[in-house]
Amino acid sequence: MMNENIKHYFCHLGRRLWAFFRWLSFSLMAGILIGLASALFHFCMVTANETRARYPWLIFFLPAAGLAIVGAYHLLHDEKDAGTNLVLSAIQSGKHIPLKMAPLIFISTVATHLFGGSAGREGAALQLGGSLGNTLGRILKFDEKDQHIMIMCGMSAAFSTLFGTPLAAAIFSMEVVSVGIMHYAALVPCVVSSLTAKGIAGSFGIAPEQFPLANLPEFGIRPAIFITILAILCAGVSSLFCLTLHTGEKLNKKYLPNPFTRIFSGGAILIVLTLLAGNQDYNGAGMPVIARCFENDFVPYAFLLKILFTAVTLSAGFKGGEIVPSFFIGATFGCLFGNAAGFSPPLCTAAAMGAVFCGVTNCPITSLLICFELFGFEGMPYYLLAVSIGYMLSGYYGLYHSQKIVYSKFKTEFINRKAK
Repeated sequence: MMNENIKHYFCHLGRRLWAFFRWLSFSLMAGILIGLASALFHFCMVTANETRARYPWLIFFLPAAGLAIVGAYHLLHDEKDAGTNLVLSAIQSGKHIPLKMAPLIFISTVATHLFGGSAGREGAALQLGGSLGNTLGRILKFDEKDQHIMIMCGMSAAFSTLFGTPLAAAIFSMEVVSVGIMHYAALVPCVVSSLTAKGIAGSFGIAPEQFPLANLPEFGIRPAIFITILAILCAGVSSLFCLTLHTGEKLNKKYLPNPFTRIFSGGAILIVLTLLAGNQDYNGAGMPVIARCFENDFVPYAFLLKILFTAVTLSAGFKGGEIVPSFFIGATFGCLFGNAAGFSPPLCTAAAMGAVFCGVTNCPITSLLICFELFGFEGMPYYLLAVSIGYMLSGYYGLYHSQKIVYSKFKTEFINRKAK
């Protein structure tokens, strides 16, 4: 009997080790290939934003750039591009992510930033990584379930390269698909691809985004009350952002059904908005503005303008992500709250970034981890409180309609619904 048990143990151990080394090799491959592609994307994005900063008149070519973007998608027969929603659907249901999505999102996102659209880069990275990961899985002749893991590997690698947060990147691709459950079978592959891609980024001198906080107030009842109020307000801000994005998309498609007319009009509106704002703080991703918030340099209504600029940009058909804009919105709102309440504006900036990001993505674990990687562990109680409240009170709104809310945020109840 003992011999049978030993034989059984070693048999299963061998299978587990085979699965481990199999995924280790494939996730290393994904991390290297997608890390290299994402590093190139990073340098192109940096060049685009630096060029626009030197030549602000490029904003006047935004409508023409929009026509070129729509033309490229039309030429490659991808007029109904679903963006990140397609990546999430592919993990849930086995839909194919075409390889052409990678160059399309790469070029169109760089063009959007070069000419002054308001969008992020990580959302585009998820599409880039998901497309390349899916293609790699098909080349290796993986079955459908293993292809899902390769898509998540690709998402983690691209996110890690561009934002320098490998811990959050590894978890995000598993958490964002279905709120309430996580596919832990993808844990080792996502961790390996994320860390590998981070190493690739470091070898090219791509520094991670970090905003270390100093002189944090001691956690107690009074600070907890301030952060609770801030998190409640952030839940409303994140819902407003999602509603504005989705409403803008619906209105644009209803009243401007022609994609060429829609994107040209959106580009023209962004030119007018930029001229009214008097600067280009709300164009592009807005990382410099986020950095200024930690120095207590902010505009009171900046978060509302960023919501408007981003909604116009993405609903018109320009390409990019929503994640960095959500950081911008959280940072500017948190800094405003901190100054109004007289309570540590830098801490409020950090906590609000985590809470708003959580509210729009419905990913509390990722939000907490990204706070640790961006701001350090010292503010843990504040981030924990802000993220948990932001998650609960943001309801079922989300950036991605393909995201499934599997379990209720209020009860231990199976609901299986799409994000609003």
